[in-house]
Formats: sequence, structure tokens, C-alpha cells
Amino acid sequence: MLISESVVAWLFLGASLVGAVFTLNAFVPVRRIPVLFVPSFFGSWLTAELAVHHIVWQAIVSVLFVELGALSSWPGLIGMGITLGSWLGLLVLFDAGRRTHHVFDDALQGLANPDATRRLPMSQLVMPFRFGRRGVKVERDIIYREIAGKRLKLDVAMPLEPGEKRPAIMQIHGGAWIIGDKREQGWPLIGHLAANGWVCFNVNYRLSPGATWPEHLIDLKYALTWIRGHADEYGVDPDFIAVTGGSAGGHLTAMMGLTANDPEYQPGFEHADTTVQAAVPVYGVYDFTNRLGAMLDRFRPQMLEPIIMKAFFHREPEKFHRASPMDRVHANAPPFLIVHGDRDTLAPVEDARFFAELLGEASRAPVIYAELRGAQHAFDIFASPRTARMLDGTLRFLTAMRERAKTATTSLPAERFSPAEAARAANS
Repeated sequence: MLISESVVAWLFLGASLVGAVFTLNAFVPVRRIPVLFVPSFFGSWLTAELAVHHIVWQAIVSVLFVELGALSSWPGLIGMGITLGSWLGLLVLFDAGRRTHHVFDDALQGLANPDATRRLPMSQLVMPFRFGRRGVKVERDIIYREIAGKRLKLDVAMPLEPGEKRPAIMQIHGGAWIIGDKREQGWPLIGHLAANGWVCFNVNYRLSPGATWPEHLIDLKYALTWIRGHADEYGVDPDFIAVTGGSAGGHLTAMMGLTANDPEYQPGFEHADTTVQAAVPVYGVYDFTNRLGAMLDRFRPQMLEPIIMKAFFHREPEKFHRASPMDRVHANAPPFLIVHGDRDTLAPVEDARFFAELLGEASRAPVIYAELRGAQHAFDIFASPRTARMLDGTLRFLTAMRERAKTATTSLPAERFSPAEAARAANS
């Protein structure tokens, strides 16, 4: 039995509303309603970074409904209007990602290196399975530490051609300090850097609840000493090793940069060199105390206290402050490029802005803040225009810091790109 055109029109209206909800949610994701928080995050994340994909599936659905007679009555006509409006919103989302390079251009003015300013075409966005074609080789599952019955491993991506004294970077995966793996995150950036002459180490570390803070950080510092100890083997310049990571990895990246050579986090290897020469935290968590009230109310009592810290904030607040990058800023911090999306619902942008302000006021090195309009948490998981622009921007920053380290300059351009300026640029 064929469905009547009237029913088809109503079904088309319903499908159009579903698509519109996805689009609207990408612009205004839900943060404060617990039951909607998770689906809203995933919906906005997938829509903002895959806007063109959404247009495609909505177009296919629309064509099918039109062929079945959906435009024969007013519900179908309204549905078509809603669909066209949804497509317009999706094009705005796509354009925001495409324009991300303007944010990095403004943020990095004065630091750009001519050899690292070329735009990365989407067709060349490096994914793991394409390394061989980009002159990059990968060595996987190298054990760098054995502790507490666990063998901690890392992967190395490097140029196929042998070389010496290459800059290196350590990638730290996210996953709320509980889940995640080196196989899953950071590979677009790793591929791009390795194709441009960098040696990249993607590192695993102990996870909670088995691990208790600061064991996560201790493992990563040990990995850094391992990298320096094997510098000759991988053609690495031990005097220039950067660090990057997203989400919980962004938190750990910031802590790596701000706690260099701190014996508290180097038990048994207190005298090892754990300095990093640049840090690039991406959508990181910068406060375990929720001093701005921007995090979800349940973040500390349901996650940090029982699973990560295994301590109560009201009894041992100093532990939480010492684990917060906001409280660890100082004049001798390495150069930082802080990247964050203005629609991040998991790691609030307010915390990132405040951390950048605090660090910018304290540090003698460059503190550059790039706020990406329309970006959700974990935006760089996808091979999107925004990700491509971030890879370019990160390479430009790191190359400039490498040149700075080579020439051993002690001063930098007086003007820094502040969070307020970044927000204005993102909305221009």
C-alpha cells in the first residue's frame, strides 16, 4: 500500500525538523541540562565539523521525499523551508571552519616562518594510513617504561630520510585521564609535522582509576627523559622537544610545560632534564578547582575526587590547586600556543581564556591564544577545514619557536595576542 502524499508531507516536515535541530544545536550546544549534555555534545561536534556531510544526507532525504510528493501540501512546503534554512546554517558552520586560518594568521603575526606558511590542502591532510606516501615512517609499540605491572609504550613517526638534530614533539592523548590511547589521537598533527621534518612521539601513560594523580604526569616526564636518552637513535635534537595534546592531554601538556624539573613529579629520576621548549595544549582543562564556575557541577565530585585525585577538595584543596595549570604559571614557562573552541562544552572556553591571561601576564616567553569560532571539543578528530588550518598554524608556531631557540634570542615581539583579541578576531 502506497503512503498518501499527505502523510509523506508530514514525514518530510518531521525529518526537516530533525535536521534543523542538529544545526541549531551546533550553534547553541546544551551545557547545563544533564540529560541533554551528552547527546548535545555529540550532535554539535559531529555537525560543526561535518557540516557538508549533513547537507549531503539532508539533500538525499529531501529528494526522496519530493519524489514521493512531499511538496503537494503545506506541511511539506514548510519542511522544505526549514531544510533550506538548515542548509544555510550548515554553510555558515562550514565557512567558520574554513576561515580559521585568519585566527592563526592574526595570532602568529610576527612569528611566521616563510618555510612554514603554506596552506595545507584538504587532500593532503595526513592520516595514519597515508604516511608511506608522505615520506614518513612509523615505529609502533616501543616500551619506554615498566611500572606497576604495566608496560608503557609509545609510537614514533619520523621522516623516511635519515637525519640528525631534528626537532621533536611529544603527543599526549586525551580521554578524561581514564580512557584513550596513542593509536586514536594526534595523528593528523603528527603526520603533518613528520612530513615537515619533525620526529613525533605519541605516548601512552597510566590511566585512572588504576592511576592516581600525579602518576599520569610522572609517566609522561619519564617518557620525555626516555626520548632525550634515545635522541641519537632517532636523530632528535635533545635541546628542542615540544609537547602537545588535547583535552586531558591538553591539561597534561600544560603541566609538562609548567613543572619542568620539579622533583615532586620525578620520583627516582629527580635530576633528569624534563624541560620542554614549546607547549601546544588544545581544548585543555586548566583548572581542577572550578574557580570560575564554568565546569559542570558534577565534574569535580563525580570524576576528579573519586577517580582521578582520590581526594576531597574541601579537605585537601592544595592538591587540586597544584594540579591546576592556572596555579602553576610562572615567568620561566616555555612558549605556549593555546588553542580552544568557543563552543566547547566539555572544557569551557572561559577557563582557557583566563589561563591564557594569567600565563601571558607571568611568562617572559610568547603566550599565544587562538580561539576558534564554532569549534567544539575534539574538533581535530575529523579531517575538516578547521583541522587543516590548525595543523598549519601549529607548524608555523613550532617552526618559529625552533628558530628562536636556535638563535638563542632572549626577547620576543612585545605585543601578544590576548584572549580578548582572539575572541574579537574569531567573531570578525
